[in-house]
Amino acid sequence: MIRGVIFDLDGVLVSTDALHYRAWKHLADDLGIPDFTERDGARQRGVSRMESLAILLEKSPRTFSPEEKAAFAARKNGYYVDSLKALDASALLPGALETLRLLRDRGVRTAIGSASKNAPAIVEKTGLSGRFDALCSGLQVVKSKPDPEVFVKAADMLGLPYGRCLVVEDAKAGVVAAHRAGMTALGVGPEYAALGAEWSARDLSRVGNWDEMLGSRVP
Repeated sequence: MIRGVIFDLDGVLVSTDALHYRAWKHLADDLGIPDFTERDGARQRGVSRMESLAILLEKSPRTFSPEEKAAFAARKNGYYVDSLKALDASALLPGALETLRLLRDRGVRTAIGSASKNAPAIVEKTGLSGRFDALCSGLQVVKSKPDPEVFVKAADMLGLPYGRCLVVEDAKAGVVAAHRAGMTALGVGPEYAALGAEWSARDLSRVGNWDEMLGSRVP
């Protein structure tokens, strides 16, 4: 049976998608890229900062050096971090707190597995501090999803076998990472039905089968 649940952060427990998009759009404007759209922003969900930058730079006719790209990524992160100053509990997604209470009441250990280096700040700003047994972020890992590193390390921090962990994700890359780690997955978010997870729901408030999921085993 499942003894630990590992949550991706953005798009699962909190929503900062709009902040990310505005930060990338700000950078696009800086670089003279006028047609960076919200659809482009949606392609960046669940991938690393440098992979997200590559998506943005697809629309530029110029070629940039690795040093320039690193500087662009840092500039975007500066815009994003600055926007986090106004972040608060209103960014929590439906069902987030209720789900964490349910799992704690059942003795299920919980962790965050996010590739974002800003995850600790987001957790603090939204009032989620102290609600998890472990937090694994981009500060502890070097490989981005679909590599399973973040989920493997989160399970190690919980002291649990990988096959006894369930991952909650809103991105296809995250579900693939969970499966590569030998874990099952619950897909949520706008594309929940197309993520390839064992279970799915539009958001955490609509998950009604925790008994089934927690009693499952990895095939």
